[in-house]
Amino acid sequence: MFDLLKGVRVIEFGILLNGDHLGMLLSDLGAEVIKVEEPSKGDYIRDMLGIITPHHSPAHLQVNKNKKSVTINVNTPEGKHAFFELLKTADIFADGLRGGACEAMGIGYEEQRKHKPDIIYMASTGFGLTGPYSNLAAHGYSMTAIAGGLPAKKDEDGFVDRSGNESDVLGGVKGGAGGPFAVMAALAALIRRDRTGQGALIDAAACDANLAASWLPVVTNLNYDKLIDLTGMSPRGEPNEGWPAGSVLYALYEAKDGRFMMFGAIEPKFWYNFCAAIDRPDLRDTIRTDIPVDYGIDRQWLRPVLRDIFLERTSQEWMDIALKHNIPICVANTLDQVPTDPHMAARAMLFEQEHPRAGPFTYLRYPAIIDGQHSGVEIDAPMLGAHTNEVLSSIGLGEDEIAAAQVLGKRR
Repeated sequence: MFDLLKGVRVIEFGILLNGDHLGMLLSDLGAEVIKVEEPSKGDYIRDMLGIITPHHSPAHLQVNKNKKSVTINVNTPEGKHAFFELLKTADIFADGLRGGACEAMGIGYEEQRKHKPDIIYMASTGFGLTGPYSNLAAHGYSMTAIAGGLPAKKDEDGFVDRSGNESDVLGGVKGGAGGPFAVMAALAALIRRDRTGQGALIDAAACDANLAASWLPVVTNLNYDKLIDLTGMSPRGEPNEGWPAGSVLYALYEAKDGRFMMFGAIEPKFWYNFCAAIDRPDLRDTIRTDIPVDYGIDRQWLRPVLRDIFLERTSQEWMDIALKHNIPICVANTLDQVPTDPHMAARAMLFEQEHPRAGPFTYLRYPAIIDGQHSGVEIDAPMLGAHTNEVLSSIGLGEDEIAAAQVLGKRR
């Protein structure tokens, strides 16, 4: 388990994928993440998107691992007292609700500063804390839609549906896009706080993050009318599946064993290496050298030639050639092939571990190896309120105070 954030305490106040993702990113890096939940109901991600055993969905097991669950009803005076006492021990507060929800409950940033002046308030909401839609309820595709990333079309019956990959410039990142940006800002704020003692209010919105995560197609399309040369590009409006329409040199081809290979010899040096490796010097001068990259859009005659060439060797033979001769060729796995791919297995992004109530489960690690180590699971995704007594008693609350903080029905 990583220890980069050892000693950093995070209070997570959120539900479902967006809110839970915030704390997961920090807990994977070694922070102590305390998930504050509503008594009785809690985070209902436990009971949706498929169930392995009661209250243990795959999403819950993954996104709430390495967290402690504490139940507090912050809508009562007793609950607020317990919450703010806990907040005094925290470094970061992770707000994963809709904009304004914490303020409405009396635990927003300004109120938190009264109890913890240097708190780093990290909000990752659908539409942010400002703007006319900040209080709008949303689910994943809502934030993609407003950011221009949900192309739609009407069929002959008058029904509207998503239109696939056509002009889908954002790639469907959806609601979880804000989490990594919020966490990066929070970690930077920790460094500044160590230097100056100043806390921070971080307002990350998924609608903004969808644009930022897809920055290249966004800035290209928004500045399209300023372009004076479209060499190597598909004209806007043509179907685009991630590479220029009609691309020959940046495309998928089938290998002898039926596996698909992603070919990307769009730079002269890589194309030259490819031609030499397959002993086809006659193809060497077909690539353009007057531009940085060449997709071969205007040489459709080359597609069947490459099709036949790729069918001459197996996928493993192509991978061996790619490694030996420095050529961008890579096998295109299906998801079920990823665990047994030799490279992905060596990277160990996927691993299986026994959960005490859900049984064996395949987890995703934090996508980085740090000092030769991988992230892991030290605390299994918890049952609702599993750590309430442990955490609240550790900050000095007595049994009666802990019980009172969990009472439902009382409002401030």
